[in-house]
Amino acid sequence: MKKIIKFFDKLEDKVRRWFSHYPILYGIVGGIGTVLFWRGVWHTADYLSIVYIVNNGKTISTVNLPSPIDGMISFLAGLVLLLMTGLFVSAFIGNHIIISGLKGEKKIAEKTEAEVKTEESAVKKIEEEIRLLSKRFENIEKKLDEKKQ
Repeated sequence: MKKIIKFFDKLEDKVRRWFSHYPILYGIVGGIGTVLFWRGVWHTADYLSIVYIVNNGKTISTVNLPSPIDGMISFLAGLVLLLMTGLFVSAFIGNHIIISGLKGEKKIAEKTEAEVKTEESAVKKIEEEIRLLSKRFENIEKKLDEKKQ
């Protein structure tokens, strides 16, 4: 089982990395996967509600019923697309997937809390350094302007 999970995890990383270079195509595939997934959920729920709630589990004619297979196929196709592109989990976590794919980084879902905090502190340090450099450049510009006058 671990080998199967590892295989699909590596496949997802490769697919994400490839799609990160084609964000429009990535969006289209992600949109199709999302619509198929929710269509499958919707159709399966409709089927179950007709069979078990409306008819109280009684035997009914299946001529006018939607096919239960239709909803399941849509659900599974959408699920596979979303899992392969890494969008199933990332849609609930954030939209950093394209950037992490380009950089070859782990997805945020795979990072530990310590890694995320370390990354945040590094970003804060960089922002502070940029502010300091900006102030130094302003001081240099002021001194240059004073010398010109």
